[in-house]
Amino acid sequence: MANKSWLKDPSQKYTPFASVPIKNRTWPDKRITKAPRWASSDLRDGNQALVNPMNIEQKGRFFDLLLECGFKEIEAGFPSASETEFGFIRGLIEKDKLPDDVWLQVLSPAREELIRRTIESVRDAKNVIFHMYNAAAPMFRDQVFQNTKQQTVDLAVKHVKLVRTLIDEAIARGDRTKWQFEYSPEAFSQTEPDFAVEICNAVQDAWFAGRNKKNELPIIFNLPATVEVATPNNYADQIEYFCQNIRDRDCCVVSLHTHNDRGTGVAASELGLMAGADRVEGCLFGNGERTGNVDIVTLALNLYTQGVSPELDFSDLDHVIDTVTKCNDIPVHPRYPWSGELVFTAFSGSHQDAIKKGFGHRKKDASKPWAIPYLPIDPADIGMTYEAVIRVNSQSGKGGVAYIVQRAMQLDLPRRMQVAFYQVIQALSERTSKEITAEDIEKAFRASYFLGEGPVGRFGLVDYAFGGEGGKKTFKGVITDNGVEKSVEGTGNGPVSSLLDALKGCGVELSVKEYSEHSIGTGSDVTAAAYVELLDKNGRSIWGVGIDEDVTASSLRAVLSAASGSSESAEDRLKTVEDTVLFRA
Repeated sequence: MANKSWLKDPSQKYTPFASVPIKNRTWPDKRITKAPRWASSDLRDGNQALVNPMNIEQKGRFFDLLLECGFKEIEAGFPSASETEFGFIRGLIEKDKLPDDVWLQVLSPAREELIRRTIESVRDAKNVIFHMYNAAAPMFRDQVFQNTKQQTVDLAVKHVKLVRTLIDEAIARGDRTKWQFEYSPEAFSQTEPDFAVEICNAVQDAWFAGRNKKNELPIIFNLPATVEVATPNNYADQIEYFCQNIRDRDCCVVSLHTHNDRGTGVAASELGLMAGADRVEGCLFGNGERTGNVDIVTLALNLYTQGVSPELDFSDLDHVIDTVTKCNDIPVHPRYPWSGELVFTAFSGSHQDAIKKGFGHRKKDASKPWAIPYLPIDPADIGMTYEAVIRVNSQSGKGGVAYIVQRAMQLDLPRRMQVAFYQVIQALSERTSKEITAEDIEKAFRASYFLGEGPVGRFGLVDYAFGGEGGKKTFKGVITDNGVEKSVEGTGNGPVSSLLDALKGCGVELSVKEYSEHSIGTGSDVTAAAYVELLDKNGRSIWGVGIDEDVTASSLRAVLSAASGSSESAEDRLKTVEDTVLFRA
């Protein structure tokens, strides 16, 4: 593992980030109580970071998805970068793809020829946000452009004035476009806080020159953590400092654009909103350069679970995931917040048991605020199914298995039966060395207790009648024994004991240890479920289940289910269950 470049003392090479000179910071005491303005950068920042950028058809599908989700500001491309980008923007406008309440955002660096090309791309659009940027951080000023602070300000001001002139010309010639202007001091998070304010004040003066600011749409100041180099609280300090010191704050929209280099892009954006920002730019599932942009899905669902409407619609999250991954060819990680296929899944037995009990508790009063162990959101709210909540492997517990049976078949298993069937699933998982799905569990349950599809037990009920007086009951019936109909008769104090007495004639001697029953459904569609635990003469416990429209018949079927199980060894039964589960037609 030796690497000669690895430093025992990294302070020889790296310096910590500088703190922000802010007094009386207020953001730690704030809460996010409303959704910000959202701006999707998927088709620009996200697209430029792809190994294979999206083609026109893919960008069109993605654009439609963004509209479905409710985005009102969409950065659709970098039109001066290529003919594909330019053509896509023109297509949206000429094919009237933009609803009246949606703003088309386009990006350009502070370069005259690229600004002119960008203005040309949005000619006659309804609503346009013209987004211009130039780098403001010291390492860019010194290393890349060799500019002083004043030269950096002059560059920005010169090109802001150009944008204003070109927009005024477009208005004069009769274009129908409604314009907003956005400016980004690129690498804001690595820029001196006072200089960031200085350059933005100069940009604001240039944009509103000769106009009454109060009568104009606010200027958008987008403050990017182009590279995330500090903790989220430091970014929040930078945002609050900016909001406190920028002139005419009421004429500005403060926008966040965080990247995820340190893995805290979401936290930085949340703290930035607490610090006074109004708007967030990001991408679905955090696509973007290097480690990606902030994930708007995570931000939105974080708000949702705090009782704040994100004003975006992620009610069918699978559809969003499917569209995004097909367009950008990047899968969503199974453990990705809110969106991964395993994030609502409990394998741990104790977790499964807590979730099962939580759902049971909620049934008593579903009007109360959501509060279920290990589930900070109701999966159904985002189009997920409850069956995905609990999945089973060799580390799982009886609670999870019982929950899946309950959800799939509406059977509320007695606690001792939960333990017995869990042992079947545990053995099955260990023998197959695989995860056991909800479908597998239902198949295994049906096979174990001879319910419907799958193996047929030794015994089956054909017909029956009861007679007798007082405490003595007589069972007379027809059953099948290995497929052959047979008339049997027995006596007892009820249906279960009478049938057990009758089965002695088939060489089966069993006694009752536990019996329970419950109804399934309501009204005219109600059926009965019965559970019985029987003991053979060696003390072996065998469970049976019966389901029938008739309560008595359900109890008889439960007895025959257990009697069928008693006719096989435990190993033979498990092998039958395993064969049934593995054969997935």
